[in-house]
Amino acid sequence: MRAALKKIETGQRFPFKLLFAYLTVKNRVRVPDVVRTLTYRPEVYGKAYNKWLHTITREDSGWAVGERELFAAFTSQLNQCPF
Repeated sequence: MRAALKKIETGQRFPFKLLFAYLTVKNRVRVPDVVRTLTYRPEVYGKAYNKWLHTITREDSGWAVGERELFAAFTSQLNQCPF
C-alpha cells in the first residue's frame, strides 16, 4: 500500500508536476493529496470521478450550488477531513 501512495506523490505526469510546483511556490502550501489522486492516471479514475462530482454538485437540483458546497464542507468537518 505504501508504494502506491508514494507513486501518487511522485509519479505525476510532467505538466502536473510543473503545475504543482508552481502552485506550491505561489500558495506556500503543498498541493492536497486529493488533487494529486485525481490527476494521477486520470483516465483510470480522475476523469470519471470528476464527471460524477460535477454532476452532483453543479447540475439541476432542488438546492443551490452554494448549499451543496456547504453540505460537503459540513460533512467533511464531521469526518475530520481537511478537504
